[in-house]
Amino acid sequence: MQTSASHPSPTPERVFGWRDHTALWFSLGVGLLVMQVGAYLVPALGTRDALAAVIAGSILGAGLLAWVARLGCDSGLSSAGLIHTVYGRRFARLPVLLNIAQLLGWATFELVVMRDGTAAIIHQALGLDTGLALPTIFWGLIVLALLRGSMITLVRRIVSRIGLPLVVLSLIWLTAQFALKLDNEGLRALWLRAGDGSMNAFQALDLVIAMPVSWLPLVADYARHGRSGRGALAGTWLGYTIANIWCYALGVLVITVTGPDLDMVSALLLAQGGLVALGLILIDELDNTYGDLYSGSVSAQSLRGDVSLKTWGTLLAAVSIGLAMVLPMHTLEPFLLTLSSVFVPLFGTILGRLGTQPARLTEAPGALHTAPALIWVLGIAVYHALAQWAPQYGSALPTLLLTFALGALSARAGARAAQAV
Repeated sequence: MQTSASHPSPTPERVFGWRDHTALWFSLGVGLLVMQVGAYLVPALGTRDALAAVIAGSILGAGLLAWVARLGCDSGLSSAGLIHTVYGRRFARLPVLLNIAQLLGWATFELVVMRDGTAAIIHQALGLDTGLALPTIFWGLIVLALLRGSMITLVRRIVSRIGLPLVVLSLIWLTAQFALKLDNEGLRALWLRAGDGSMNAFQALDLVIAMPVSWLPLVADYARHGRSGRGALAGTWLGYTIANIWCYALGVLVITVTGPDLDMVSALLLAQGGLVALGLILIDELDNTYGDLYSGSVSAQSLRGDVSLKTWGTLLAAVSIGLAMVLPMHTLEPFLLTLSSVFVPLFGTILGRLGTQPARLTEAPGALHTAPALIWVLGIAVYHALAQWAPQYGSALPTLLLTFALGALSARAGARAAQAV
């Protein structure tokens, strides 16, 4: 049964318990990209400061994910549905289109990561140079096949029962292998090492938060299939927090052992058994790519409901495979921060409006809701202004707090005006 992305899911589709949410978001939180961002923190910050930023940013960022997950579960609305509710049907087309564009970008990025990792594994194991096209098409066709199936079946039978245990084992193995390369003196030196000062704590927090924030436009697409809002909140928060902290910390450990000159794929291959562990992580990257394209399909269907999710998934997957063939996708940090500048204020406003006024979840959206639209635009401007003129304070947290506060105030003002009529 097809459902519109701007309307609640029917009751039979509400099958996810908190364990399903935990497994899904742990799996989505694991990735080579997260480890690479963790590696960016090492030269800039001391180890203790980097770890503090990782823990604080992961808890806060995953908490935002969990809050949006609860809104999606309580209302049955997808992420696009939440955007329509807050910003109005017509204006919502802009952020929804931006969301589709960024999801295509993420899916393409994931394909590039899997392509490069596969090429490195084949070169090390067999001494063969596969080129770029063959591994890109290989992974792209697998994702395309997954998109033709059921998302609920994928999460409950494959991710929860098979994917999660394998990826946990691979993370344990890699963590142990690189930790053993440091003796007691090495661990002490790592713990006491100071940074070079090129990044402060607020800037590091921005970079850490950028990763969970990049999932904000997706989380409700899965949480709306949950059985309870509390289960969606707890499972999403727990799963993503653990995965994010673990992968960031592993990135710091790996780059400390191998040095900053190696890329993450080559560094992981240096570990004993690294070939197998990296292969398992690359397989786990599949659900990230799938998640991006599935949510892109849900968002696209909110704009054109006459086209099925499977058709949208096929179209978006084909575009992503084509982009992965031609685009240079290895400049990660600016990409993450650019996404944050759009989606931090977008969802700060949503949380301020719906998180403080849950009754609004059931309201039918109008054509244009002026106040939240202006708050979002203001938030984007503030984010970039802070990055330009006050980078020492970071951009994500101040922008999030501002848009949340303004969103809550505008919701209360609207409620008072409605009562007065």
